[in-house]
Amino acid sequence: MVLWGTLVNAAAILLGSFIGWLLPLPEGIRRTVLQGMGLSVAVIGVSMALDTANMLIVIGSMALGGVIGESLRIEDRLNRIGSILQAALPGGQHHSRTSQGFLTASLVYCVGAMAVLGSFESGLTLQHDILYAKSMLDGVSSIFFTASFGLGTALSAVPVFFYQGTLALAAQSIEPLLSDSVIQEITAVGGLLIVGIGINILGMAQIKVGNLLPALLIAAAIALILG
Repeated sequence: MVLWGTLVNAAAILLGSFIGWLLPLPEGIRRTVLQGMGLSVAVIGVSMALDTANMLIVIGSMALGGVIGESLRIEDRLNRIGSILQAALPGGQHHSRTSQGFLTASLVYCVGAMAVLGSFESGLTLQHDILYAKSMLDGVSSIFFTASFGLGTALSAVPVFFYQGTLALAAQSIEPLLSDSVIQEITAVGGLLIVGIGINILGMAQIKVGNLLPALLIAAAIALILG
């Protein structure tokens, strides 16, 4: 089954989120865990961002992506979605926390070589070893994301399913387009966005990461053109 690995991945995120939701963490511990997750997310992002083969691609993508994202007001739209989701989730979480959990987990789980290569492995060979490994990592981290942000983290299972599922189903058609260099630059730009999320979690600044999301597509296009 082509989508089995993706289904397992989404289920692992939901299970981890459920466990994290049940954890009775006092406010002091929750705050410390949140800070620890912020530092961890930032380190993950830095390691990914440094993987670029051409820093000019990263810089250009972030600049153009910021113009497009700000024009489309992507961050505001994500916050509105957070408001809607907040009303539907148990516990009456503030929408900003729900949105932050959703965006943080979605980026961490969708951006990176494991998501792309694992989806290709599923689509081309019907083997799911990479996505099984990714499921373990995502499931464990979702426990702590949920303990910090609440059930907004669980909602990241939806973009993970559609993103990886689409790649798996279209693997034979798009594999020639997603060369190693394209994946490398998408990962690098995504890593920089994840650094921004880490900074937001730590309260060092308030970066509108949502408005920078188009940078991912621009990085892919530039890398594809440059070959």
